Amino acid sequence: MTAAPGTPTATYRLQLQPAFPFAAAERAVPYLASLGVSHLHLSPVLEAVPGSTHGYDVVDHSAVRAELGGEEGLRALARTARAHGLGLIVDIVPNHMAAPTPERLNAQLWEVLREGPESAYARWFDIDWRAHGGKVLLPVLGGPLGEEWDRLRVEDGTLRYYDHAFPLRPGTEGLPLAELLDAQWYRLGWWRLARTELNYRRFFTISELIAVRVEDPEVFAATHATLLELVRDGVVDGLRIDHPDGLADPEGYLRRLDRAVRAATGDGERGGGRRAAPEDEDGRRITPGGGGRWTAPEGDIGRWTAPEGGGARWTVVEKILARDEPLPATWPVAGTTGYDALHHIDGLFVDPDGLEKLTALYRAFAAPPADVGGDWAATVRRAAHEVVTHELAAEVERLTRTASRICAADLRLRDHAPWALRTAIRELLVRLPVYRPYASVGGPPATDADAVMLCSAAAGAREAFTVAQEAQVVGVVRDAALGGLGDGPDHRDFCARFAQTAAALRAKSVEDTAFYRYAPLLSAAEVGGDPGRPAVAPEEFHAFAARRLRDWPATGTVLSTHDTKRSADARARLAALTECRGWWGRTVEELTRSVSAPDPHLAWTAWQTALALGHGDAERLVPAVLKAVREAGLRTTWTERNAAYEEEATAFLEAGPCAADPSVWAAIGAELDGPARANALGAALLQLTMPGVPDLYMGTECVYTALVDPDNRRPPELGGEPADGPSAEKLLLTRAALNLRRERPGWFGPGSTYTPLLASGPSAEHCVAFLRTDNGMDGTDGTDGMDGTDGMDGTPGGAVTVVTRLSRRLAEAEGWGATRLPLPPGRWRDLLTGRTAEGPATLDELLSRLPVALLVRI
Repeated sequence: MTAAPGTPTATYRLQLQPAFPFAAAERAVPYLASLGVSHLHLSPVLEAVPGSTHGYDVVDHSAVRAELGGEEGLRALARTARAHGLGLIVDIVPNHMAAPTPERLNAQLWEVLREGPESAYARWFDIDWRAHGGKVLLPVLGGPLGEEWDRLRVEDGTLRYYDHAFPLRPGTEGLPLAELLDAQWYRLGWWRLARTELNYRRFFTISELIAVRVEDPEVFAATHATLLELVRDGVVDGLRIDHPDGLADPEGYLRRLDRAVRAATGDGERGGGRRAAPEDEDGRRITPGGGGRWTAPEGDIGRWTAPEGGGARWTVVEKILARDEPLPATWPVAGTTGYDALHHIDGLFVDPDGLEKLTALYRAFAAPPADVGGDWAATVRRAAHEVVTHELAAEVERLTRTASRICAADLRLRDHAPWALRTAIRELLVRLPVYRPYASVGGPPATDADAVMLCSAAAGAREAFTVAQEAQVVGVVRDAALGGLGDGPDHRDFCARFAQTAAALRAKSVEDTAFYRYAPLLSAAEVGGDPGRPAVAPEEFHAFAARRLRDWPATGTVLSTHDTKRSADARARLAALTECRGWWGRTVEELTRSVSAPDPHLAWTAWQTALALGHGDAERLVPAVLKAVREAGLRTTWTERNAAYEEEATAFLEAGPCAADPSVWAAIGAELDGPARANALGAALLQLTMPGVPDLYMGTECVYTALVDPDNRRPPELGGEPADGPSAEKLLLTRAALNLRRERPGWFGPGSTYTPLLASGPSAEHCVAFLRTDNGMDGTDGTDGMDGTDGMDGTPGGAVTVVTRLSRRLAEAEGWGATRLPLPPGRWRDLLTGRTAEGPATLDELLSRLPVALLVRI
């Protein structure tokens, strides 16, 4: 067998690390091929900080990571994979590199520290040389310099501090220590200075990851040469782009990457991205959003036929979209990695009425103030203000310095004081509802959506000023962010850095702060999610799926990743709480009476986290909950540790959830195991059969309950064959769906169709069902589009997915009763149970063994 070219049918994510190198992945290939995936999806493979368990801290773009087996190990994995019909997708990190310890590991950064702004590598890094007298601040000292002085020494031509080793500026080796320090191109500083004084761009607030100016053509060429060679040689078949929102010009980068891949593979200069829609004689697109063929009236849930998307090789971007935010249509990619799909799938299993009651229980139990967990919108606003004024103070100061220079150079813009510019920048940033705008200086004008968003933010930002004339500065900052004040170097810098800072603020304030403060339902606080409105109705899901097929038919879908705060199966258990909120309210009260917590928010969070696991494993639960309370920043933080509180929290966890009697977990299981099973199987089947390319995280073909990293990055144990129980059911479902996708790609990929099937009867709301076929069955051939043939040779075709949602409520309503599901004409067989059915099928009979069904025409 050989791997099919083009769009994958499904990918399988492997988190490579020294404990799971290329050789371990190679040994797993036969098993993974048997699951039915078409490609392995590898975490970053280039040289990283020694011991790294994730690989996003790259130190050398020219080499494949030796700890994983080096380039020969990767090529051997590719050969074995290809022999089993599999290709390789590789995760790449264009935004940043490690600022490692010892510093010599990053050769380019080492040269910059030694040679300063005249170094040939100075263009690599986003450093503001105008700050700190032309020196790079390195916040590595454990205390103020005066307290750490005795720990600095010169040895073998380098400046050493514990495990750190810094280069010396040529000619300074023999100077006294004080003079030697002042003579360097860098300034060693207390680590706490990073918050306010840092003058290089970093990944979010992690000073150990320094941003790379990949927008520079020379930097792009140097950092991508090895990857492009691997693509050219057929080792790598597709790409996942990490954090494109950190880049100065995401679209420009993606277009340069697409051209480079085409040049490497000889694919020429064909256009990438979504295929342009036809236009009418007035230049308007006939199909809304471009891409596919629309065969239903606007607003209807009909049937869509979609083209293939993406660039020279299948490429997806880790872009976190807000609920109604579209992916920029001009990006030459197949779509996103799929967090938007995660949100829509999860939302189907959240009972909106139950969530409202659960939220009321949480507020009564924990009594949080509105802006620290009592109200989602207020919690986000406060978190954003905290992050922009503290963790991102250095980034805001850089923007303020740049804005001041822009104003000083233009007579019309003078007399805007730095404090006013700083205030305007902060107030605009905290009001952006998405990760970032995509305006640029010298490029296409800002989109209407970006302009409207920033104008709306400006209206609110003006309220921070008491003097109307001083509030005019908000308009200046808004226009600079939109690229509308001019075309000089500072204008370009401000426009790009504003957007990059906006992305960092959104990530840190929402996902890394507010998600941990607002805790009614922890499963709703997931990457790309909306804890204030997590529930998704079936019609909303169908409309979302149809849009994806129309606009981005080859986009990715995920349920669990290395970045999700809880795995899909853990979230499935938590979602069930919205169906049994009364039981949960009584249970958490009883549990906390026996072992009291330092505060009720911790108790609620800890017991929900344990419930997600299904047991109280101290080695996993304690680190996850301590991380949660530090991220929340209410009683302790990563940088201002409250040791006494953390000790109390640990003692509570060890005496409470981790020491709970088996009878407690048996009682919890009796309430939750049933609905959790339905939720987990339903979510898995939806992901595997909805529009898009499903990506399975390692181990999730069976029941996989994991918490936030590092818990979700443990080396996998692959290849087990559970005999029975939930894991056996999930593995059966996964294999059936993946092999069907591989055997019938036309039913699921670009060019396919998606048709909702609506149940009728007393419990219709509990059923989500749809038909997947190829575009020969869309009704344009004179048939009704539901005849089950593949449109080519008359053989059976098409697949029907049937999923149960809110299963506990369904049981309380005495089951399916007379509820029926219309099926296309003919006899259909369930690949999971072997049962046959003809439409309209009685759901009580169709779903009597499993809460899901995957039907194909007999």
